[in-house]
Amino acid sequence: MKSTKNNPYKEVLTKLILGVFEKSSNQLFNYKQVASKLNLSDTDSKVAIADILHEGVESGVFSQPERGKFKLRQLNVYITGKVDMTADGSAYIVPDDELEDDIYIAPRKLRQALHGDMVKVHVYERKKKSRKREGEVVEILQRAKTDFTGTIDISKGYAFFLADDRKMLHDIFVPLDHLNGAQDGEKVVVSITDWPANAKNPVGKVKSILGKKGENDTEMNAILADFGFPLSFPKAVEEAANAISEGITKEEIAKRRDFRDTLTFTIDPVDAKDFDDAISFKTLENRHYEIGVHIADVSHYVTPDSILDKEAFERGTSVYLVDRVIPMLPERLSNDLCSLRPREDKLCFSAVFEMDDKANVHDQWFGRTIIHSDRRFTYEEAQEIIETKSGDYADEIRKLNELAQILKERRFKAGAISFETEEVKFRLDENGKPLGVYAKVRKDAHKLIEDFMLLANRRVAEFIGKQGRGKNKLGFVYRFHDVPNPETLTNFSQFASRFGHRLTIKSDKETAKSLNALMTKIEGSREQNLLTTLAVRSMAKAIYTTKHSSHYGLAFDYYTHFTSPIRRYPDVMVHRLLQFYLEGGAKVNIEHYEKMAEHASQMEKKAAEAERASIKYKQAEFLQDQIGVKYTGLVSGVTEWGMYVEIAENKCEGMVRLRDITDDFYTLDEKNFAIIGQRKKKVYQLGDEVQIKVKKVDLEKRQIDFTLLS
Repeated sequence: MKSTKNNPYKEVLTKLILGVFEKSSNQLFNYKQVASKLNLSDTDSKVAIADILHEGVESGVFSQPERGKFKLRQLNVYITGKVDMTADGSAYIVPDDELEDDIYIAPRKLRQALHGDMVKVHVYERKKKSRKREGEVVEILQRAKTDFTGTIDISKGYAFFLADDRKMLHDIFVPLDHLNGAQDGEKVVVSITDWPANAKNPVGKVKSILGKKGENDTEMNAILADFGFPLSFPKAVEEAANAISEGITKEEIAKRRDFRDTLTFTIDPVDAKDFDDAISFKTLENRHYEIGVHIADVSHYVTPDSILDKEAFERGTSVYLVDRVIPMLPERLSNDLCSLRPREDKLCFSAVFEMDDKANVHDQWFGRTIIHSDRRFTYEEAQEIIETKSGDYADEIRKLNELAQILKERRFKAGAISFETEEVKFRLDENGKPLGVYAKVRKDAHKLIEDFMLLANRRVAEFIGKQGRGKNKLGFVYRFHDVPNPETLTNFSQFASRFGHRLTIKSDKETAKSLNALMTKIEGSREQNLLTTLAVRSMAKAIYTTKHSSHYGLAFDYYTHFTSPIRRYPDVMVHRLLQFYLEGGAKVNIEHYEKMAEHASQMEKKAAEAERASIKYKQAEFLQDQIGVKYTGLVSGVTEWGMYVEIAENKCEGMVRLRDITDDFYTLDEKNFAIIGQRKKKVYQLGDEVQIKVKKVDLEKRQIDFTLLS
């Protein structure tokens, strides 16, 4: 063995050599001494060690202070972080330590790491101060995923799998005896089973067959599988749910506060199947109002560490795609036992408030209840009652709306931020094909429910969060929303000024007040959706945590999620903790709950990404038959390879590629959110109105290409 090039043992030997130097810091060794430390006496091994040491000097791993003697560079460090793959096969490692800069990894130094993997990286000493730090992956700590969705390509003697994920740059080799019935060209899920050290491609097997490319069910299931959401419940989970009795015993009712004789109703979307919240209303003798926020008592049916609980925890959340809901709980629970359907006795966990005409809370109570909903309203029905002042329970609904309006005004006065983003909805035929696109409108009936849910969430969090101090503080799961990054806000302010809008950035409260004024001013304008989207992007992302923290966007010192346990696992955790403390409990394993909260935050993010992917697919499908059709759009994003344009009338977004703009050579001006022609200095900036036509649609990649019309 004269060289270590293409030697499958090189990686192992390199790690052993590094170990020798790490154990003897600052010592110099020649290749013979290293071989002796490793008990390797044969000539081939010594030559291999010498090669690795000399290569290490070239790459910056080792220095050679004396001829033939080597030393591990002391400035070199190991960091752990996440792989962020680029289109050219190189990657950046985003360190766990947020204060660290990203590390550049050349393609040949990735050592089979894939996008999103957690890895250990050896960081080289900078050769020049101006250059970005570089390194190489020395260990893959955790795969982000081993299952991928894509297309199987079967040849006579072998098959290859091409992943839909654009950041999965390796085709997967699939032996013919691992096809599991897949046919050429079908969409499938493939699981990586092996990746030999000297192999270019990983080896895998077909895990499941999704179906024919381009069919609605196939593509929606592919999106779910790609983000790691299961397409069905395991048989044992379904059986456990179906085995639960729907009867409510007298003993159970005796433990609960009975609201069955109090007027109670639900207000939900017209197509809702799981009703997880209800409102009760009663006028008291002192002319105050008793208002109950009643939430399905999922924790009564889903007990800790049961098979149902483990499945719900893993999923973390229900997933809402364009044409379907993938529930967190089996249908027996989500649409039956826990759904607060009208004219049925249902078990709830409730927050009950005594309020006056000015929406001041005089008293509150939290605990388990039993209710009987008198009526199921759709948002449209409730809105008509608010507007016409007539209909079932009109006086009660109008009074609730008045109180909700006061709660909302009080919230905004305290510094809450109002973002009215347009939610894209599709009109679909029976096969899921989009016939039209429209923006969902939120009216008072939506906000009525929202404000009472916010009240319950805040008051539950305060009730627990304000008890105890220091070591005696009660452990709990909060919803945390951090203050925005000042630099990001300043960039947004500068951009908004191009439309003639001014944003004051001072204290958190003043900034929020200024943002609200801006959101009110742009309502109905052509730039509303663009500026609102950018404003939302400038905000920090909300997460779940056990560390008590305020919610900047809502201007609440304490906030949690209590109101949707059918579709969010953190709400189940909150119900359990609240009941534990109501029964006199004092201590919980807070580290355990923090890990659960982190998992819930990750699954929430994945669910949002899956929802966006389904919207992108339906937008592409909607425009598939409109090649050549002209539209007016707004520039919604700029990159080094093109500019994104959002069509004004249907909110579909596509790209105008720079190579297709032929009147000049355009480059990105990142600071000013623009692309600029180098000769004529023509500028296309975020928010500019442009005329485009649909050029090409790639359904498989969920990509829409536009041509810019001069």
